[in-house]
Amino acid sequence: MADETPGLPKLDISFLSSEAYVEPLQLGKRLKEIRLSNNWTLEEVSQRTGLARSTLSKIENDQISPTFTAVQKLIQGLGIDLPQLFTQPKTSHATGRRDITRVNEGKPHPTPTYEHELLATQLVHKKMLPFKSYVRARSFSEYQEWVRHEGEEFLLILSGSLLFYSEFYEPVELQAGDSVYYDANMGHALVSTSKGDAHILWVTAN
Repeated sequence: MADETPGLPKLDISFLSSEAYVEPLQLGKRLKEIRLSNNWTLEEVSQRTGLARSTLSKIENDQISPTFTAVQKLIQGLGIDLPQLFTQPKTSHATGRRDITRVNEGKPHPTPTYEHELLATQLVHKKMLPFKSYVRARSFSEYQEWVRHEGEEFLLILSGSLLFYSEFYEPVELQAGDSVYYDANMGHALVSTSKGDAHILWVTAN
């Protein structure tokens, strides 16, 4: 029979033999990932699990393969379940994507109420769409309907001032340096209140 430790929950490991061991490479990486994501030291994990610090270090560095008694203690002490411990550690790969847009060299895209300057236009399949705009509109009546689209949006006032209209809130005036983050599915519109056109930075994310 598999080892059991009093006070710890029993795991259904009938699909494994009594001498089964966890594959050390994946579990070691996963244990270290969980520890670091919680800002725990090896000593803190040792106190939580009852496993010696040296044992934990050897598990993380693939020097030993933990028995399921040790796995039980890890699950109990770290407050996780079995699938979490066996989940493949996350890996990130830098793609090296980069696009520089010099001042006033963005792609122009004028509309009746805005004059947009699209940024980072050489990159395709972007997760964000950054652009700068001049707000031409001086009255909400210049909009035939609410502007709305998929995703979320971040807006920063670079210069000037404007009224930010949104479908579910009262209009609010924003000055240079102010910003707003909002659901772009909600109807919205901007009206410049400064002497000149308000200049803004917009970032749309799908």
